Amino acid sequence: MTNEVDSTDQDELLFAAEDDESPSLANVEHDPWIVLIVDDEKQIHQVTKMVLQDFEFAGRKLEFHSAYSAYEAKQLLMQYPQTALVLLDVVMEYEDAGLHIVKFIRDELANQAVRIILRTGQPGQAPERTVIMEYDINDYKEKTELTSQKLFTSVVTALRSYRDIKTIEKSRVGLEEIIKSSATLFELQSMKKFASGVLTQMTSIVNLHKNAIHCSFAVTKGVEDIYILAASGDYATNQDARARDVVPPEVLGEIELAFQNRKSSFAADRFVIYFQSKMGMENVIYMNGFNALSEWEHYLVDIYCANVSVAFENIYLNNELESTQQEIIYTMGEITETRSQETGHHVKRVAEYSRLLALKYGLGEQEAEIIRLASPMHDVGKVGIPDAILNKPGALTTEEFEVMKTHANLGYEMLKHSNKKVLHAAAIIAHQHHERFDGSGYPQGLAGEDIHIYGRITALADVFDALCSDRVYKKAWELDRVIDQLRSERGKHFDPEIVDLFLHHLDEFITIKEKYKENR
Repeated sequence: MTNEVDSTDQDELLFAAEDDESPSLANVEHDPWIVLIVDDEKQIHQVTKMVLQDFEFAGRKLEFHSAYSAYEAKQLLMQYPQTALVLLDVVMEYEDAGLHIVKFIRDELANQAVRIILRTGQPGQAPERTVIMEYDINDYKEKTELTSQKLFTSVVTALRSYRDIKTIEKSRVGLEEIIKSSATLFELQSMKKFASGVLTQMTSIVNLHKNAIHCSFAVTKGVEDIYILAASGDYATNQDARARDVVPPEVLGEIELAFQNRKSSFAADRFVIYFQSKMGMENVIYMNGFNALSEWEHYLVDIYCANVSVAFENIYLNNELESTQQEIIYTMGEITETRSQETGHHVKRVAEYSRLLALKYGLGEQEAEIIRLASPMHDVGKVGIPDAILNKPGALTTEEFEVMKTHANLGYEMLKHSNKKVLHAAAIIAHQHHERFDGSGYPQGLAGEDIHIYGRITALADVFDALCSDRVYKKAWELDRVIDQLRSERGKHFDPEIVDLFLHHLDEFITIKEKYKENR
């Protein structure tokens, strides 16, 4: 069935002239955004391209592709998996062809990133309320209401969302690589994988164009030179290559100057960071293609420098492998919490509460220290939870909560393969910290002492701190209300013995809470 909407009405109303001109965006040459126009009316393609011919967003122009049927659209979507936006008609060769394409994109291609704007000239065939609820589209427009300015606004909004989703996806991939490599972090090969993963994470978080490099000043086969530890984009090469063989002269000059002066430098679109390990090993990170760094981005840069410096040094310090691994685990817990927009010192407080509870329970100093170092990884599985759920300001739906619950198994799967004491403890904690003493928890429904003591201890520490802290979905509770909640959940959510120990030594836990309170 073909679309019988009058083309004259489309031209008048779909792209009606408006007084305000579209603001120009930064003119920076990057790969264009791929936009797929799917409509059986040839004129719609022509006018859409005409209206958006000078469009730019984030310094990138548009690259248009046209499909006149559902079949052609599917072929182009498979040919161009990086399509950012689909402008999609509903009624084409059959009356719900566009809706079939939506299902194809989301279900068969499993592409959740591409933005879909449904444009229909026959809203009766696809009522807005029904379509928006039953199909995973991002906007719904009747052709008669879509002026040129509204089209511009819709495209900007869609591309902004696509850009942010791809940044988050890339960020998650980098972070997952870091966590998965942590079990064998201090083997030489894994160390390089770790460095590569962190570099991926950093370039994504600071929204780099693509080029980044981490160099180390070292002696190889008796020759002093600058060698590549990790690199991406134009600098990507085999690790251990000499920087001078890969890096452009102007970039190499900045890197050499940083080593020479032992000093970092920052510019509007790049930075060169110098850092030195305790053993005197010198490193430089060079990144370009971004705007001025935010406080959050500076934090991640610091994390990168600190972790890689410590870990790389410990390749040569075998007697300190265990302690350095523990530091990396703790930092990974902090990164996980930062991504989920939780309080900055949450993992520190949970770690200290867990250690103190372990000691009060009667565990030895060494085991209590293991719990302290492992507990920051309790929510590491949240790297696999979509941000829309993780940072939702309101209550989760039943379906969303089921997705959220998977973080316990995800964290366990990431950590379970290690035979290192701390990572083994972290795997147990990640898996069991949402179990409840009465058996009503998840993911296994364990009850009583079937829940490992590490899980029982961390469960109370985590909940206590969460209730005392501001979160995206709630304000911090008053202390009296928190204490009442712990008492009411004694024997239900929490091990009654652990609740009694906590309340009996409450002053010591309050001291920890105050020591690591948030800076406001």
